[in-house]
Amino acid sequence: MTASNQILSAEQMHLAEEALIADGDTVQTLMDRAGKGAADWIWRVSGGRSVTVLCGPGNNGGDGYVIARELQDRGASVKVVAPLEPKTEAARQACEAWGDVPVVDAEGDVFVDCLFGTGLGRPLSDDLKVLLNQLASAHSYRVAVDLPSGIDSDSGELLNDSLPAYNLTLSLGAWKFAHWLMPAMERMGERRLVDIGIEPMRSAAYVAPRPRLAAPTNNAHKYSRGLVAVVAGEMPGAAMLAAGAAQHGGAGYVKVFVPDDGPDIAAPPDIVVEYGSLFEQIRDGRIDAFLIGPGLGEGDDARTRLDWVLACDLPTVCDASALGLLAPSMIEGRESPLIATPHAGELDSLANAFEATGLDRIELATELAEDIEGVLVAKGPDTLIASQGDPLSVMPSATSWLSVAGSGDVLAGLIASRLATGVSARKAAEQGCWLHKEAARRAGPVFSASQLVDSIPGAYGALL
Repeated sequence: MTASNQILSAEQMHLAEEALIADGDTVQTLMDRAGKGAADWIWRVSGGRSVTVLCGPGNNGGDGYVIARELQDRGASVKVVAPLEPKTEAARQACEAWGDVPVVDAEGDVFVDCLFGTGLGRPLSDDLKVLLNQLASAHSYRVAVDLPSGIDSDSGELLNDSLPAYNLTLSLGAWKFAHWLMPAMERMGERRLVDIGIEPMRSAAYVAPRPRLAAPTNNAHKYSRGLVAVVAGEMPGAAMLAAGAAQHGGAGYVKVFVPDDGPDIAAPPDIVVEYGSLFEQIRDGRIDAFLIGPGLGEGDDARTRLDWVLACDLPTVCDASALGLLAPSMIEGRESPLIATPHAGELDSLANAFEATGLDRIELATELAEDIEGVLVAKGPDTLIASQGDPLSVMPSATSWLSVAGSGDVLAGLIASRLATGVSARKAAEQGCWLHKEAARRAGPVFSASQLVDSIPGAYGALL
């Protein structure tokens, strides 16, 4: 984690700014630094077009006055709308340094929202919401400074309905959770970070960095690269899809375990399908990681298969149906890594099974990671990765074309493959998510899950 990818809560951001002030900065110097950094971006995107800055009464409004001053000094045409007088000393000083007179309304090319930033915990008043939307609609390009007004910085919740969408959001000092969480995230457009000197905070969450994968060593063989065992059930097609992804995720050998009475599977020749008793299959001492859940089913046989796999105490990824069957008693005494990969509905099922109700999504992911003593990947358009004793990480946004049947099976196969190579469970989760994201980018629009699998080799190559 670095200063450029850490994610701070509103409270952590306040503490980080206090630390800078204790080292000799002032609120005014930090505001000046933030405003100038934001002005640099706005100057570039405006390209000589007119700019309107909406300034609120607090320090976010003070940032807006600094932006207006900087842009005017560079020769830009700037108007300021200030429905409320500055209330903080730093904002008053920034307003005086700007030295011009606000207007009541404006229209033009670029709109800059500096009404409210980090720390807002209540909805905008009706008159301010009307003004915000009126100004946003009167400009062709919209920039939010720190956060769009009307958004909770810690949860990403929209505190008002019918808020405008932005083309660019400039986070000041550090990322906030709202920059990477739905529903706020989809309203922000491009996101850029303005550095004001905030130091890394050890306990902070972070945006999962792009990993650097490795090629096999010169003396590698299929077993040294890792053997993934995918445990199939009632619907083996999902297991085969996950197995195909696991083949391309770095592991050297992939097997699919099918019950004796399971259907015949038309498997590719390079995926080994074994029919038989799971009790016998799981005794293969060469297995490095299990994947169970895709196509497993929900009956007693599925529960028994899950119980047997978890009792082996090998690194295991639980996905799909396995998450609805997972119970605290199944993981008692385990020492090997366990990774759970729930979507929103499965996350709720886990919350009920582990009695972790009444929590928000960030709290829930963190709590469940502790409960399973492993890694929890809360997947979706804003994927969270939590692990016992570690800060939370959030995946950078991936393409919305991943919202296709089978995409989760592919992700599970990739994570299991990385786990089998011997990396830590946390790294396996982040690397698998990154491969998934990069493969989707390369697959282009309107792809199927099998086409996503076909794009994984190119994604792996891009991460070498």
